[in-house]
Amino acid sequence: MLRLGLLPRELRALLLASNSYNSTRQSAPKKLSFSSIARSNQSPSSLAEPAETAGGNGNVIDELEKRGMIQDLTSRSIRTHLASQRTIYLGVDPSASSLHVGNLLALIGLLHFRLKGHNTIALIGGATGSVGDPSGRSTERNALDPKVLNHNIECITKQVHRFLDRGVGFAKERIEPRSVASLNAGKKMEEEGKVSVRNNLEWLGGMSLLQFLGSVGKGARVSTMLSRESVKSRLNSTSGISFTEFTYQLLQAFDFLHLHRTAGCTIQLGGSDQLGNIMSGIEMVRKEKLDLENVKEKDGEEDPAYGVTLPLLTTAAGEKFGKSAGNAVWLDAGMTSPFELYQFFLRTTDDEVLKYLKIFTFIRVEELDGIMADHRASPNHRLAQKVLAAEATALVHGSSGLSQALSSTTLFFSNTTELAALDLEKVVHDLGGNLEEGVPSVLTRLRKEDWLGGKVEKLLVESGVVGSKTQARKSLESGTISLNGVKLPSGPKSFQRTLNSDDILPIQDKAEKGLLVIKMGKSGGKAVLLE
Repeated sequence: MLRLGLLPRELRALLLASNSYNSTRQSAPKKLSFSSIARSNQSPSSLAEPAETAGGNGNVIDELEKRGMIQDLTSRSIRTHLASQRTIYLGVDPSASSLHVGNLLALIGLLHFRLKGHNTIALIGGATGSVGDPSGRSTERNALDPKVLNHNIECITKQVHRFLDRGVGFAKERIEPRSVASLNAGKKMEEEGKVSVRNNLEWLGGMSLLQFLGSVGKGARVSTMLSRESVKSRLNSTSGISFTEFTYQLLQAFDFLHLHRTAGCTIQLGGSDQLGNIMSGIEMVRKEKLDLENVKEKDGEEDPAYGVTLPLLTTAAGEKFGKSAGNAVWLDAGMTSPFELYQFFLRTTDDEVLKYLKIFTFIRVEELDGIMADHRASPNHRLAQKVLAAEATALVHGSSGLSQALSSTTLFFSNTTELAALDLEKVVHDLGGNLEEGVPSVLTRLRKEDWLGGKVEKLLVESGVVGSKTQARKSLESGTISLNGVKLPSGPKSFQRTLNSDDILPIQDKAEKGLLVIKMGKSGGKAVLLE
């Protein structure tokens, strides 16, 4: 019996209705062990007891640690600091028009803080994005055209707003599901904190070089800047580091200082490769405080600023998380479809699935134990991977995106008999997407009368299965094309194959319409609606 009872009703129905996929059994999940500056010399039992947050439902640091989402804490006193409502910020790089799944960990981390009642700021690097962060890079990034940069900022701003706003309701439904409400009688979920999206071009764009040197540069020490790992690794490389990239850490540090001054921001969240830049910001905030108060730092005094870093995820093969066949898996549904995102998470190995369930879902950690027990009992059903893929897809793209992903999965991995039994009217509706939720249609719509009797070779190009007529012909001749779950015959004359009425799947109560499911090889395919 699958232990899905504590999941939201809609997710249970979708998972139980979707296909099961067989796979070979993998080894059991391994536990995470991430190091932490704040924990390096202490056993878990020696840490302070969790502090109560403003909402009274536990400290966010404890929750993140349970989920394996903490790499470094710049100070253990951050737990006490978070007993009151605070403001935390996350820097977002606008180098593309969409964030990718590698950014998802940080966005989820920010969402955890908001759920615990803290105010959150997503800072788009409109100014720093034109410079380029050297952290984790072996070469200098090419400068973006100003029009491209502005377009990226506009797209990412909308994307972050949608994610943080939609994510609150999504996460609360998992954290406090209706079916266990009675277990928490008398406990009230805290009100979520406020969210804002800012652009550092607001304060850096009008700053002159002399102002920068006289304020930011004057307090910086070159020896400290040179000691940062992001700088040292580049100095020792053949490409070296430019002055522009060398000063990036000061720009990011000033961002922290500015938000500390104007928004009371005391915590910066980032990937572990950002630790040096975060420390630069903390030092700048601390120095200003001491200068303003004209006193020396005292032992035991609360820090004015803190940093929290998240682990940089890699796959079991050591590859950077978020890449699929060398390409980024984007969070924009127009760049990576919900189906492709779902499949990305569905391919997670048994060794990694528990780790990703803790990070990319808001299902209680205690409930994940039951899901993993069911998964190990029937590993070929890949229950854990299905829950992970469904939850991550719904978090990013909403219920419409998940419905589209599941219907696409069913459509593209069903044989002829299974296709005939589907409710194709519902499938077509799901594949049509929901623009209000940012989910575009994945249907290719063509006029039925134009294609009956037409060549399949041409249809492959028109539907986007292949990019050229030559590629279409080669695919047909090699026998890699299937139509409605049946592989088309190969051979030198297979490119002459035409489309007839028997090839079209009829849609219930829609005699004038029909569906074609075209696949090339084992990858996802194309759904063509003839009307």
